[in-house]
Amino acid sequence: MRRSLFPHLLAPVPVRRTVQLVFGGCLVLAGLVAEAQNAVSIPEPLTAASVPARPTDFLSPAFHKQRRELLRAQLPAKGVAVLFAAPVRNRANDVDFIYHQNPDFYYLTGYEEPDAVLLLFKEPRTVGGQAGVTEALFTQTRDPARESWTGRRLGAAGAKNQLGLQFAADNKTFGSVGISWADFEQILFVDLPTDARDDFNNPADLYSLVATFRQQAGIPANYNPEISALSAAIRRNGVRNAKRVSDYLNSRIKETPSLAAAPLISAYLAATTDAAREAAIAANPPGRFDDATLGQKLDGLRVIKTPEELTLLRRAIRISAMGQREVMKLVKPEMGEMEVQGLHEYVYRRYGAEFQGYPSIVGAGANGCILHYETNDRQRLDNDLILMDCGAEYHGYSADVTRTAPPSGKFSPTQRQIYELVLAAQEAGFAACRPGAEFNAPNQATQDVVANGLLKLGIIKKKDEFRKYYPHGSSHYLGLDVHDRGSYGPLQPGTVITVEPGIYIPAGSPCDPKWWNIGVRIEDDVLITTTGYENMSAEAPRTVADIEKLMAEPSALEGFKLPELK
Repeated sequence: MRRSLFPHLLAPVPVRRTVQLVFGGCLVLAGLVAEAQNAVSIPEPLTAASVPARPTDFLSPAFHKQRRELLRAQLPAKGVAVLFAAPVRNRANDVDFIYHQNPDFYYLTGYEEPDAVLLLFKEPRTVGGQAGVTEALFTQTRDPARESWTGRRLGAAGAKNQLGLQFAADNKTFGSVGISWADFEQILFVDLPTDARDDFNNPADLYSLVATFRQQAGIPANYNPEISALSAAIRRNGVRNAKRVSDYLNSRIKETPSLAAAPLISAYLAATTDAAREAAIAANPPGRFDDATLGQKLDGLRVIKTPEELTLLRRAIRISAMGQREVMKLVKPEMGEMEVQGLHEYVYRRYGAEFQGYPSIVGAGANGCILHYETNDRQRLDNDLILMDCGAEYHGYSADVTRTAPPSGKFSPTQRQIYELVLAAQEAGFAACRPGAEFNAPNQATQDVVANGLLKLGIIKKKDEFRKYYPHGSSHYLGLDVHDRGSYGPLQPGTVITVEPGIYIPAGSPCDPKWWNIGVRIEDDVLITTTGYENMSAEAPRTVADIEKLMAEPSALEGFKLPELK
């Protein structure tokens, strides 16, 4: 049934009534008989006995508690951190996308529901009459009628008992629990949601929670988060990377001229020496409202994965590698891109992964030359290479694994030459993955191999032209986000990054047409160790010989045949 029934079925009703609704020519008769006082029952606490068994390998409450404490320890004196749950996002009309929590919020709480806010206090506070509070979570209210439609809610008691929060209360009390915002010298937050829709029937939706925070904390109506972020970048990098920072500031001012009037930005750009830049920074300290520092602290926390996180991430990566293996064994020239996508995603679900970490990219031939191609509707692969950039999400943690394979089971000579060049670049990137190396080291290593290889093949005439065919970097962090938070400093043990060189030669490129419409990317997920690296996605074959050998094997999905629809 569709969610447009909800306003009729869930509103408290004082009298007997019958609601008749029509959807797409289908008459839906929804009879509702209730008295206002009797329609709402007190929800029973959620217990193990009352909730069907779920997987038992989620992150533990102790993990989230430790993360909160580590973050709280980094807050400034008389500071508070404020984090909001992710908005509910609409797909079309009365249908929303499946809810996905803000990864920062999940990292700190384990709470998976919308319309919530978390507060972390540097010093203990009195909240809602409870003294000594250092953390407070405001959650959705338990509501049996709504839960019968959209699923169980933890409620405040559940959040406190099952997630281990020190203080939890209904979100409708957020503005009335007696938080003295004037007492805080620093109020830190991350990207206040600007895409939350106002549900006029819900006075404690995310839209209202953000509005309450802005009003009670005293955030000015003209507060500009971009100025705050740019000012933080100046304070962090402004002296040692003066030219890069100035170039970036000028590029932003070109798009938004009003940024030039911000005191720190204008003073910094006017400075001509490091001493003058330091003076400008000293004269413009951070304001009371700070939407940059908290993100930087979360970057530092999330960049190193704990053993508990690595267990989940490893599971997501192995599931993704198995998807690549089974699809390689099954793929045929007569298949279409969408079918290949579906096979990957079936394997994910079969192994217990809840989602894809990102929209699956399955592109054959010319479509493989589009970096983030997501249409996936080519009807036949034929003998063009198929690029499959797909990753499972397991309990919030996302893999990111790309393989490129020939549907015929054999690489053509030109396909093989480009493929082996990308593979050589990836091997060079792997070799650069060691603790203490600069984050950009793997990327630089892959670029050098690609540039020299394209020059040798005659595809480019000068080395600096390689960017035409390899336009992206080789690495990003991986974790709760597919492009995860991180410090972008030297590589550290416990960090997980991708190494993903690629070459893409679309039709019409200034080279021999025999290379046209060849797109190759090979992407693996790499754990930095104390001595080097571990390729966590190595179960998916990478060499030409290993891919061709695997593609000759039968697939476990071989007998999966559906009746033809005529």
